[in-house]
Amino acid sequence: MADTTIDKARSLLTPPVRRSSPWATFAAAALAATAAVLMAGVMVLGPGVRFEEPAIVSAP
Repeated sequence: MADTTIDKARSLLTPPVRRSSPWATFAAAALAATAAVLMAGVMVLGPGVRFEEPAIVSAP
């Protein structure tokens, strides 16, 4: 009885095997690339750029 309890405790204490996924790596790279493009767009436009809204034309 004690042997099976000790073996079960040992099996629970072993760290799980982590498998790396190529999809996770691809998703992280895509996220980094998207962030880089967005940050580059902010740097190009800068804080002084304004987009004026066109005047609303009332219908007759």
